[in-house]
This record gives sequence, C-alpha cells and structure tokens, in this order.
Amino acid sequence: MFEASSPFAFFDYFRVPYEVAPAQHAHDAAHARWPVHQLRVRAQPRHAPGSLLWLAADDRQANRSAGYQLGLYTVRDFTFSGHVAPNALVPAMLAEFGNDWRPAEPVLDGDGRSAAAIWHDSEGKVFLPFDPDEVMHRFWSEGYLSVGHSALSIACHATARRGYYAVRPVLPRPLQLRLRRAFTRVQGKSAFPNWPIEDSLHNFYGWLFALVAGIAGRPVPFLDLWPGGKSWTLVLTHDVETAAGYREMESLRGLERERGYRSSWNFVGMRYTVYNDTLRALRADGCEVGVHGLRHDGRDLGSRRLMHRRLPEIREYAKRWQAVGFRSPATQRNWELMPLLGFDYDSSYSDSDPYEPQPGGCCSYLPYFNQAMVELPITLPQDHTLFTILQRPDAELWIRKAGHIRERRGMVLVLTHPDYAHDPRVTTGYKQLLDAFASDDSVWHALPREVAAWWRRRAGSTLRESNGSWRIDGPASDDGRVRFTQGDSADVAANAASIQANMVS
Repeated sequence: MFEASSPFAFFDYFRVPYEVAPAQHAHDAAHARWPVHQLRVRAQPRHAPGSLLWLAADDRQANRSAGYQLGLYTVRDFTFSGHVAPNALVPAMLAEFGNDWRPAEPVLDGDGRSAAAIWHDSEGKVFLPFDPDEVMHRFWSEGYLSVGHSALSIACHATARRGYYAVRPVLPRPLQLRLRRAFTRVQGKSAFPNWPIEDSLHNFYGWLFALVAGIAGRPVPFLDLWPGGKSWTLVLTHDVETAAGYREMESLRGLERERGYRSSWNFVGMRYTVYNDTLRALRADGCEVGVHGLRHDGRDLGSRRLMHRRLPEIREYAKRWQAVGFRSPATQRNWELMPLLGFDYDSSYSDSDPYEPQPGGCCSYLPYFNQAMVELPITLPQDHTLFTILQRPDAELWIRKAGHIRERRGMVLVLTHPDYAHDPRVTTGYKQLLDAFASDDSVWHALPREVAAWWRRRAGSTLRESNGSWRIDGPASDDGRVRFTQGDSADVAANAASIQANMVS
C-alpha cells in the first residue's frame, strides 16, 4: 500500500504494510546535506500528491552541525523529545520537492514559543521537521530525561541514587518513609511526564496515523494490538521483596484465586529461600515465576562490570525457577544494559512514575522492543507508592487509570507486593481493582510471558493484500486480527483527534 525510502519504525511497530524502495534522488542519498525520507502511496509517481516527508535524525553529528535543535517540544496535545529543524533550514531541504511549501502548524518549545513548524504544500504533501523513529525511541528509552541536563547533573543524580541504596539498609523504616514522603513534594512538581496519566506518546501515534490515513485517502490496515479480537490486556504481577512478603503471598494470591485470576510472582534470588512447593503450587494455579534481582540492593544494574559479575547467579536462579522474565529491584534500569540480561522480557519501566528513586517513565502503555528483549511497562502506580507514600485511601486512582487505558486499548500491568499487604488499604484496594474488571469480556487476562510471546509473534507477522482484502502471514495468523484506521484526504488536521479515538475501532 505504501512505499518508503527507508525503514519506517512507526509502520514496523503497528505492522502497517509497506515496502522499502530506496530512491535514487539526491535528497534520499546517504550523504545528502539535508537527509529527508519520504513515504508515499505505492504506484503513484515519485513526487505525486499525498506523501509524508520527515527529517532523518540518524547521524547525530551531522544534525548538530546542520543546526538541528535537541529539546522538548509540543505539537497539539503531545510533548516529545528529539532533534528539530528550525524553519530557516526547511526551504533548502524541500527545494527538490516543490517550491510552494508553507509552515502550517507550529512546533512549540518548552516555553510555549514557536520553534519550528509542520510544513504542507498545495498538493497534499506534509513535512515533519523531526524524525518519528527518534521520537519513539526517546520515549521508550527515557531519552527525554537528558534534555536540558548536563552530563555532570545526570551523573550526580545517579550517584545520589546509589548513595541512597547504600545507606537505606541502616535507616529505620519510619525514617525511610518520612524521607520518601517529604521528597514527593519535589518529585510531584515534574511537568513531564504527567502523573498518573501521560498520553503524549499515544497521542503522537494517533496524530501520525491521522496524517498517513489522510495521505492515503482511505483507511490504513494494521495488525491488531491483541490476539483473539480482545481490545485490551490486564496483567497481574507481584514483587516479593523480603521473607516476610514471601510468607504473606496468600493474602494477595487468595484474592486472585477466588476470582479466577492468574498472576506472575517475582522472587529475589539470594535474600530468602524459595521452596519448590511454592513453585509447584504457583504453576498448578497457572501462574508464572520471574526473577527480581539477586539481593534487592539496587546494584544489579549499577554498572556493566557489576552486572556481568552477578549475571551468572541471576541466570542460575532463572533456570532453577524456569523464569523467562525479569524485574529489577526498585525498578532500577539502564537501556543499554537491560538486553544483556538475556531474559525474554523485562518489566522494569513504568509508563510514568515521578515518585520512584529513579523517576521517569517510557510513556507507553503498550509493549515494545529493546533490541531482542520485550519490555512490558508497569502502567498503574505501585501499591507502595499509592497507599504508603501518597497515603491514598482507596483504589479510585487505580480503577480510573485502568479504565482510561482500557478505552485506549492498552495494557494495564499491575505491580503489588505481599510485603505491604498488612496494610488493609492494599488488600482492599486490590480486591476493588480485581472486581472492577472481573466480568469484562473485552479483556485478555494474560501472564507477562504470554504477552511477550504474542508481541514477538505479532512483530514476526505481516499483512498481505489479496483480491481486495487483507490477510495475516506469519506466526500471528491464527489469532491475530486486521484492523483499520479511519480518515480521508479532505482535512487531515481536523481528523487527527477522531483518528486517535478510532484508530483501533
């Protein structure tokens, strides 16, 4: 249906069918001064009306010398991080694509001032002064956190975090809580990502779908997000931090068992003993076991050297427990190091959480890949944050956010701890959350390993057109579904919001 001059990560992610056909035009050459990529409807002349052009941000050094500006920007209802070409550079970039281009929609900087623009021409072509691939990667990897901060500042924050975990074992528990609660007044002032809900990445997806649907002039097919026609996913996970939490597992597992739920339980390798009877009982219930680090001291990913020193023992526990998933203690994470752990999936990123010792978030309530590892974001606030630190009285925020993600066909991934189940707010709130969606027929109740396996099958499948209809080729052919965006070429901008709402309808 589409033809692109280079791989298009947005289409790869949503499994929109297209072909890569590198053009011979100087604009698309690897050494062009102004690297611009193009997506057009297949079978049209190269510069026909209806195409999407975007700035290629692959060569960071070239971008810096070209005057591209790295920052946080806003378009409509989403904020993003990336390199942006200011308006003064754009006419020269687009000279070979026509001469009637005009800035049509502002790209605002962090102070709300116009820093660049989305450009249109009279034939329906659209130019983005940034790279959508880079935007997605910077969300997923939390690359936006480095914008506006020096390397020294980032290093100081990392040192402070390591210092906190070094002294935490000797701090009385009440003092730990007082420090965490006091610090929330600072953490809660973070403007981006928003908490408890940050929609920027998904609004960006919808906006971009609106553009390509308008350019195509017809609905755009893609591979549905979940198998079997389910519209959203609910995943229950638990981290067992201490021996006391290990003894209290039934306080949460019992609530799930009564309602027919399965869940995943992440254990710490060297902090307490995990008995074979526990593993057998969980598997008999259809549950899953994962690895929650080696000692729960916040150091597993403290450096590449320390990670490699600990990794053989971590992998030994994974083998012993038949675990394919990992969650780092205190959700400590490092984008470059996570894939080296060798697990099938990781679940150490939140979508948005300013209250953790390592604040931030990937802003996604869908899975995504970090090299060969599937990342499953934690998409509801943790129980400890909600009830112990913020002192919320009930599950209202949990249920409200879960409902929001449900409406946007995302993944609600819950993290609770039996270590805190002595607090009746935790058990009562968890029961309220489970009851809220127990009879929902649209949900896929899945284990993390099942979601990761599906995301791999989905990524390994393609859509093929045959006799005017679309079919799925690949490992998702049995339970995958083809879905369509909505849109036409009359007014792409006006349709952006409705496309977002209906992109998976």
